[in-house]
Amino acid sequence: MTITFLGTGTSQGIPVIGSNHPVCLSKDPKDKRLRVSVLISWKNYNYVIDCGPDFRQQMLTNPIDKLDGILFTHEHADHTAGIDDIRPFFFRQGDIPIYAHPRVLDSLKRRFDYIFADEDRYPGAPAVQVFELVKGQNITLGDLDVVPIEAFHNRLQVFGYRFGEFVYMTDVKRVDKDEIKKMKGAKVLVVNALRIEPHHSHFNLEEALEFAEEVGAEQTYFTHISALLGFHEEVEKSLPKNIHLAYDNLQLKI
Repeated sequence: MTITFLGTGTSQGIPVIGSNHPVCLSKDPKDKRLRVSVLISWKNYNYVIDCGPDFRQQMLTNPIDKLDGILFTHEHADHTAGIDDIRPFFFRQGDIPIYAHPRVLDSLKRRFDYIFADEDRYPGAPAVQVFELVKGQNITLGDLDVVPIEAFHNRLQVFGYRFGEFVYMTDVKRVDKDEIKKMKGAKVLVVNALRIEPHHSHFNLEEALEFAEEVGAEQTYFTHISALLGFHEEVEKSLPKNIHLAYDNLQLKI
């Protein structure tokens, strides 16, 4: 299994438009972060978690020949606004499978109604095959059993996912103990670490470190990073040896 970090930034990305923050002015390519998303590939399967406004650019940088589906964590724009850019895959493959909580699907249907239209479809619009996700019910993707894991982004329910020995969680502030049990034994955990200071709906660095220790994966990578976390190189040096900052286009083999 290959994990490709398509984006590791927060909702505004790094650099933030018009910002003079030192991290936004950094020349280090690891300090330049598109909106958060990850590509999971194994055998002949390619699945993406989240499809934000940088999706087109991410697919041009990390090209794949087909897209087997998109899993959504939640409905916020930095995780969903790129759904129109599935069109090239749709034109080659037909309807693209998407997987999400019913609430997220309702949001997508309101905002991108033309994608979900049954009649009078615009000829250039993409179309999707919809699969509703339910807490406690695994799904089969390709030849793999995938586990949705519930967490909370402030009060908003979000889903993370376990693909075999890989767990991906983002926009997390709280995870119940029963859901943490679903992550035990993973080789690689990915989780958000927004900044140094506490935040109302995201783990800060201290909380992310505590969560990584509780899950106990062999390796942990932090994502959904803002400029306020600091320079990649400096933060990376401060972390325990089995915990790292992810960066755009990083690839892991599991």
